[in-house]
Amino acid sequence: MGWPAVDYEQHPWHGDVDRATSRRSQLRSRGPYTAAVPPNIADLTPEIPAALAVEAADTQAALTAFDARVGDIPAPLAAILLRTESASSSEIERLTAGAKAIAQAELGRKAGPNAELIVANVRAMQSALDLADDLTVDTIVAMQDALLRRHHPDLVGLRTEQVWVGGGLSNTPHTAEFVPPHHDRVPALMDDVMTFARRTDLLVLPHLAIAHAQFETIHPFADGNGRTGRALVQAMLRHHRVTRSVTVPVSAGLLTRTGDYFDALTAYRRGDIAPIVEQFIAATWRSIDNADRLVTGLLQLRMEWETRVDARRGSSARRLLDVLASQPVLDVPRAAELLGVSYTSAAAAIATLEQAEVVSPLSGANRNRAWQASEVVNLLDAFAARARRRL
Repeated sequence: MGWPAVDYEQHPWHGDVDRATSRRSQLRSRGPYTAAVPPNIADLTPEIPAALAVEAADTQAALTAFDARVGDIPAPLAAILLRTESASSSEIERLTAGAKAIAQAELGRKAGPNAELIVANVRAMQSALDLADDLTVDTIVAMQDALLRRHHPDLVGLRTEQVWVGGGLSNTPHTAEFVPPHHDRVPALMDDVMTFARRTDLLVLPHLAIAHAQFETIHPFADGNGRTGRALVQAMLRHHRVTRSVTVPVSAGLLTRTGDYFDALTAYRRGDIAPIVEQFIAATWRSIDNADRLVTGLLQLRMEWETRVDARRGSSARRLLDVLASQPVLDVPRAAELLGVSYTSAAAAIATLEQAEVVSPLSGANRNRAWQASEVVNLLDAFAARARRRL
């Protein structure tokens, strides 16, 4: 389709040979290694076959329609969909946690390292949306900073050393599956891809698919490339006004067929852009269907709660029902903060919902107790199960 393939160049290797490996592996790890040299793409225009262009346009229209439909619903669905996108993007990197654990981590409670990393990815996704009007290298670094600042602040920023993908436990790039460009090339390549991302003359789905593939090929960071690269997708959707209100969990669609997704990235590096465009189109349709089912389930649950709760309209208990959809694990201080009421009023609201069997207490001392809306947790876990990787 007329897209330039990645070139390659050799660099000297000064790292130590792993003495714990076989003699053959040690010999393979000596001497220069080969690193990618991605093309500059800022001024290139992809040639998209007519049939694929029609599919991309239809998908873009479906994204905008979903965003408008869900954005008009008076419920905190944007926060829910942001979390589901973040969790799915993290699971592509094999970071998994249940909805309950993620909600506990958001509350600042111990929930395991994966849940904490997923919550960090929520911050990165939110940063992507907040910075969408200004797609620059600095904003991409800000997204990665939101992802890593708590657990790996030393890895924030464009990398200053060679990295590689795959290769097992080897401590050299010689046996890696893919060796991204030498770090000296990264700043210029990042300027180039972000210039490409800001263009306004391209069909959006192919545009963001190619920008994402180029970003992953550059691999600009020492850590967080996949999650930040998928945050870039959300930023581009918002930047180009395809979405305005909610985060459509495209990563949930990619997660279902991760093998195809990674194969498409490899094909992109050979100069074939069709597979990655096709993957994003298919992933978007899957994500819209899955998210629609989640939203429908949450709205039905909200109406059912209304019949259970004996409290006046506008009361703290009624208002807390809306909060629970996006924060299904709560303690009294957080409820008071979110509702803007006193500790006593928040405790009374939770007691009302507990009596109506909307929430149930988690184990723990009374003074530090939390409550969960199990039905919301179940809906979120069902969403994750539908999206879970097949390959």
